[in-house]
Amino acid sequence: MAAYCRVSTAQEEQLNSYDVQVRYYTEKIRSEPKWAFVGIFADRGLSGTSTKKRDEFNKMIKQCWRGKIDMIITKSTSRFARNTADVLKYVRMLKEIGVDIFFEEQNIHSTQPGAEFYITIYGSIAQSESENISANVIWGKNQSAKEGKVPFQYKRFLGYRRGPDGKPEIDPEQAEVVKRIYSSFLAGDSMTTIANTLTADGVPTPTGSGRWVPGTIQSIISNEKYAGNAVLNKTYVVDCLSKKVKRNDGQARPMYFVENNYPAIIDPAIFGRAQEELARRAGKRKVKQKGTKTE
Repeated sequence: MAAYCRVSTAQEEQLNSYDVQVRYYTEKIRSEPKWAFVGIFADRGLSGTSTKKRDEFNKMIKQCWRGKIDMIITKSTSRFARNTADVLKYVRMLKEIGVDIFFEEQNIHSTQPGAEFYITIYGSIAQSESENISANVIWGKNQSAKEGKVPFQYKRFLGYRRGPDGKPEIDPEQAEVVKRIYSSFLAGDSMTTIANTLTADGVPTPTGSGRWVPGTIQSIISNEKYAGNAVLNKTYVVDCLSKKVKRNDGQARPMYFVENNYPAIIDPAIFGRAQEELARRAGKRKVKQKGTKTE
């Protein structure tokens, strides 16, 4: 006998719920004389719309295949998965190898006759709830973008820090690194050269590591936020099930340009020159090298 628990957010009350679930099922299984306790498989702070990143869930399924588990107890279909296809997939898969899933809230055993019909209904309700939550989140983000509110990931963004008023302010030390990158690029240095020089000088990257790569240099040079502006809704999540992220061309979601939203590190004129140089280098004629394919 094993139990599966999951909480979908990292909020304090949810984490308390996580601990409560683990204690509850441990005591419940151990108190039953006919049940042999295998363990509690619990995923913390993860969405239930996909099983790909739920390590404990996948570990539990492997144990089932190895014949270590005969029965799984879980709070409800929504705790097991919020994706109807996933619920049915694993119910059918486990049923074939003789593993029963007991959904406590619905009082359903997956191996009972007709159980799949009810599991489908409850699974569809859970999926619908996820889709509604996702729609509300998208609406909220669009409203925020429409009002010109610019989100900042300070831990991954070089040059700015959160000010006392909650708005971005320039970090002088990091800003010098940003200016150095733009200056070197406009002086003719390649992105690889700039990355290698910064690494050799021991300059921390935006994430705090010591190794720079050309892709990081390019993202800094092409980011309009360094000129005090912001383009919002550059990407979007296709749906809450696949969680596939696509670049927005303005057709799927409205895009917004916010001008002079906070202090600029790079003068807009210099930023414009950097974009022209990026375009010039990208548009240079590719010369075929001997023994290589024509690009």
